[in-house]
Amino acid sequence: MCKDLNYGFNEILEGNKDWVEFVKNDTSGRFNQLAKGQNPEILWIGCADSRVPANEITGRKPGEVFVHRNIANVCVHSDMNMLSVLDYAVNVLKVKHVIVAGHYGCGGVAASLSRNQFGIIDNWLCHIKDVYRLYAEEIDAITDEEQKTDRLVELNVKEQVFNLCTTSIIQNAWKNGQPLAIHGTVINIATGELIDQNCTFTSNEGLGNIFAYK
Repeated sequence: MCKDLNYGFNEILEGNKDWVEFVKNDTSGRFNQLAKGQNPEILWIGCADSRVPANEITGRKPGEVFVHRNIANVCVHSDMNMLSVLDYAVNVLKVKHVIVAGHYGCGGVAASLSRNQFGIIDNWLCHIKDVYRLYAEEIDAITDEEQKTDRLVELNVKEQVFNLCTTSIIQNAWKNGQPLAIHGTVINIATGELIDQNCTFTSNEGLGNIFAYK
């Protein structure tokens, strides 16, 4: 067993050698520039699923996408990890776009639609169950389980976009005149398509009076 694990890790190190060779032979100078700092215009908040890598999906090079990932791309106001990433991206890196990216066939979303217990993750999935609660009538009307999950994926993205927009971090950026757009997207893993969910916000207008800070 240990020998197999060592072999797997050695493959990772060998793969890194290929990357080192690629960097060494690159003549654009971008890696020397990256060694001095980063200047991404995008913060990507996506699912931790291994099939949805931000750079590949968006066609971006290293240094162009700042990334935060968790189970089912959840954005909640009590998550200090997400808020710290958001604060750094918005207030230090001055990103211009924040993209919430869900994906069809999300295991976390599917698990939230069941009554089964999976462990400590159940507490995290409660955030998605809350989204279901808001749209229960629509979700329950869908009989196909895969379609039901995928619709909740879409609705979850829209709710997480809304959650981001109601943070003081985002609203203060808008208040200070910082150009910043929050987008919701869903990835079709089978085709690679990044599908706009048409829930983009560029100001706190449309959030409702109780959510929009003065």
